[in-house]
Amino acid sequence: MSIVAADSITSFFDEVLEDALKAKRVEPSQGAARYLVGVLTDYAHPDQGLTLGKPLALALQEALVTSEPAERFNRLRQLGDAILYASGFFAEHFSSRGIETRYVASIGVRAYGSAGAMLSTGTTKSTLFDELASRFDEFSMVFCEVAERTLGHQTSRDLVKLYERWLKTGSDTVAGALVEQGIFPTRATKGVQ
Repeated sequence: MSIVAADSITSFFDEVLEDALKAKRVEPSQGAARYLVGVLTDYAHPDQGLTLGKPLALALQEALVTSEPAERFNRLRQLGDAILYASGFFAEHFSSRGIETRYVASIGVRAYGSAGAMLSTGTTKSTLFDELASRFDEFSMVFCEVAERTLGHQTSRDLVKLYERWLKTGSDTVAGALVEQGIFPTRATKGVQ
C-alpha cells in the first residue's frame, strides 16, 4: 500500500470519485457528486461510526416514525449514507451473513426517498435525494470502485477475497490490484487449472 499526498481528504476523494465515476461510466449531477464526496469524507474519519448496529428494517422503521421532522430527516439521511457506504465498502460482509444485496439497497433507497419526500413541497421535488434514491445501485457500484482503489489488500486472506471478487465481477480495477500483488488472474476454461 502506498501513501498518497493530497491537499485535503476532500480533494483526495474528489479525485478518486471522479476516476471511479469515469470507470463505471456514471454521470451524477454536480450536487450529487459533491454529496458523494462528503459521504466518503465523513466515513474516512475514525470517529464516524456506521449507524448499522441494529437490523436495517428496524432502523428504517424507527427513523420513519420519529415525530420531530428535523430528527426524522437526519436519521433517514444518515441511514441512507451508512447503507450506501457499507454496500460499497463492505458488500462481502452482508453477503457472508446471507443478507441479499437487493434487500440492503432497498432500505437505502427507501431512506433517501423518504428524506427527499420530506423536502418536497407541492410540485417541487428534492432532486438531490431523489437522485440518490433512484440511482442508489449505480452509486453503490461507484463506491465499490472507490473501495477497490483505496483499500490495501495485505494478508493472504484479503488476497483470496480480492481474487473471489474478481471472479464474480471481472473488474479491471480488481485485476490490476491483484497484478500489483504479483497475482495474475485467469479464468479456467475447463475444469480446474
